Amino acid sequence: MENIEVILVDEHDCEVGTMEKLAAHLQGRLHRAISVYVFNSRDELLLQRRATSKYHCGGLWTNTCCGHPLPGELTADAAHRRLFEEMNLNCELTKMFEFSYRAALPGGLIEHEFGHIFFGRTDSVPVPARGEADAFMYRPLDEIQRGFALTPQAYAPWFKLVFPTVLAHFTPLNAPGSRSLARR
Repeated sequence: MENIEVILVDEHDCEVGTMEKLAAHLQGRLHRAISVYVFNSRDELLLQRRATSKYHCGGLWTNTCCGHPLPGELTADAAHRRLFEEMNLNCELTKMFEFSYRAALPGGLIEHEFGHIFFGRTDSVPVPARGEADAFMYRPLDEIQRGFALTPQAYAPWFKLVFPTVLAHFTPLNAPGSRSLARR
């Protein structure tokens, strides 16, 4: 794993320093993150299966992409960068909400993140980057919920935690009074 610095933050997302990414996950330090949820014109969410070579949660299904802003990088820029790096996709992204969580991961790691959640729309076919994701699929939101109930071990912990809030912020394309995001 490359030596990447993450931005440490307090509970209000105010920067308090930086730390090497693996060290932050070993110590469970709160740090800034981004998560991207890309939907197609059928209101299906693009999922990725994390590459088995990832240092945590390899082989698990999760949202379109995740990552960490680099020191000095805006969260929106990080979301676009990671979407391209992981899935070779470019689309307009809209920040929808923030979400903080703490989850124990295998191997003694702790995911403690202050996440900035972005939504986007595209019907483009992703080309996952080797080493990031080894599969992808677009799935209806109700099917994802059933998957959580039937095979919870197949999904990344953070994805299951944030998904109810994603549903609360999602507006289908054909919904009356849908927001501009849904029309992109």
